[in-house]
Amino acid sequence: MAALTSIDLAPFFAAHHRELADALAATASTLEAEAHGQPDGGGAGAERDPARLARSLGERHGLYRHLVPRAGEALDVRALVLVREALGYADPLADALFAVQGLGSYPIVIAGSTAQKEAYLPDVVSGARIAAFALTEPEAGSDVSAISTHARADGGDWVLDGEKIFISNVPIAHHYVVFARAEGATDPKKNLSAFLVEQDTPGLELESQPLSIDHPIGKLTFRGARVPGSALLGRVGDGMRIALATLEAFRVTVGAAANGMANAALHDALRHVSARRQFGKLLSEQQLVQGYLADMATELDASRLLVLRAAWLKDTSGGRTPSEVAMAKMYATEAAQRTIDRAVQLLGGRGVLRGTRVEALYREVRPLRIYEGTTEIQKLIIARALLAERA
Repeated sequence: MAALTSIDLAPFFAAHHRELADALAATASTLEAEAHGQPDGGGAGAERDPARLARSLGERHGLYRHLVPRAGEALDVRALVLVREALGYADPLADALFAVQGLGSYPIVIAGSTAQKEAYLPDVVSGARIAAFALTEPEAGSDVSAISTHARADGGDWVLDGEKIFISNVPIAHHYVVFARAEGATDPKKNLSAFLVEQDTPGLELESQPLSIDHPIGKLTFRGARVPGSALLGRVGDGMRIALATLEAFRVTVGAAANGMANAALHDALRHVSARRQFGKLLSEQQLVQGYLADMATELDASRLLVLRAAWLKDTSGGRTPSEVAMAKMYATEAAQRTIDRAVQLLGGRGVLRGTRVEALYREVRPLRIYEGTTEIQKLIIARALLAERA
């Protein structure tokens, strides 16, 4: 794996990050072998078990410990960047499972009671409990304020009605962090609240939603789903704060995953053009091919620098860094799409052959430009920050 080196890390990271990067190289090699048909795995064309893979990321590889900081410590975003670039390179499915485990547990980290943290977080870290983050609805994607799922108080319980779609981990999660409009807020316009909902909750219906990538994604329908009062995270009306804090914490790591995928595509393209001959010479000797490679490498380096800067600022500034995070997420995901497209072009027919890595990456990278804030939303964040500076 052509991963970040100790020299690459020097301006942004501490010694423990370099140690983590070295350890991740071995983990990524194992996951890559399993994902692409080596003796321990099922292969790119074989059916895979996301639940088993999700458990193994905690039980076997210990990666979920990076999602739950120790008491009194903040989330180490730079560590998450290292993990997600390694997983993006080795196995995008593993990366997606890791990311959603974070989204579905970080709300508990920042807003959970002591009892909720003790009941959920140890099993999240071990991989015994798989999490999900249920925010998106049929009419509420980028516009979180349009959420219509409703929670009404009934005795000491809450009763939920509504629908969530495109929710990662639906078929395999043990719990969902669900955002709903709750009764009881002082300001009815600020009543978005977060609830911990178990998979086997009566009145909750699950449905898979097959996409172009083989990920466990689906729909949640609440029909009078009853949860105890203890399922509320924080207070009534804290939902928007919890949702935005969670998304901002993890958004920059989407760029890291994109960098890992772009790096994998560049690696495969380099290997192919160094062996394939056309018109009497290697493709690597063709100037147009060299131009493609130069563009791919430069965009990958630029993307890494933006992601590393944003992660460093998240960890060291003590404040919000929406503009830098938005730049990193936007540029890295868009650049990865271009790099993978160029890799497909360089591989020619092999690049669209089902089961090859660049073909899979071509499908895997596309959702990164949508989830956790579309490219268009990131542009709005950046532009508003620029305009605010001039106000």
